[in-house]
Amino acid sequence: YAEDDIVSFDTMAGEADGKTYQVSRMPPAALNERILSSMSQKHVAAHPWHDLEIGPGAPAVFNCVVEIPRGSKVKYELDKATGLIKVDRVLYSSVVYPHNYGFIPRTLCEDNDPMDVLVLMQEQVVPGCFLRARAIGLMPMIDQGEKDDKIIAVCADDPEYRHFRDISELPPHRLQEIRRFFEDYKKNENKEVAVNDFLPAEDAINAIKYSMDLYGSYIMEGLRK
Repeated sequence: YAEDDIVSFDTMAGEADGKTYQVSRMPPAALNERILSSMSQKHVAAHPWHDLEIGPGAPAVFNCVVEIPRGSKVKYELDKATGLIKVDRVLYSSVVYPHNYGFIPRTLCEDNDPMDVLVLMQEQVVPGCFLRARAIGLMPMIDQGEKDDKIIAVCADDPEYRHFRDISELPPHRLQEIRRFFEDYKKNENKEVAVNDFLPAEDAINAIKYSMDLYGSYIMEGLRK
């Protein structure tokens, strides 16, 4: 260590199992300084909303971060302050998420959240991972009087789903399942959700493009301050 790295320690005495022991303890101020110095010398964990690239194929094919795995009754969500995935709540109704659910990085919607996306694929994935998805449709939704649209997408690297290009190609029952989940999942909380007719891939791509532009405007506004 360099001479500047040497700090003094407090000594704490105690007794256990009939033996006397001493523990050296770094003063809190010095400890905090060492931690901050350590952080400044290493890469801090990336924020999934702001630091993850949306991908060169956007808005048609894009990266997305999964918050909630398929089959989960736990509603995980991004904690915007820390970038970590937190538990928001356990769903009040006897339903589970029908597909992996998350958000598209570097997008912004009118509710000040990133664009939501439901990704159809064969397997559930862990919260916090990201994957490539292809937009195939848009589900217009009103949640407690506020616009809360969802992009319907397929995993671009899943051989069973990657050939889908438009939501009209999905089995009608699959769309009924998705609609029913979002109509029901907040009913036991006495919260009203209205799901309108699904829209084609073109509308989904336009919605993503708009959210990308809105995010860009938000960033530029922040830089001007």
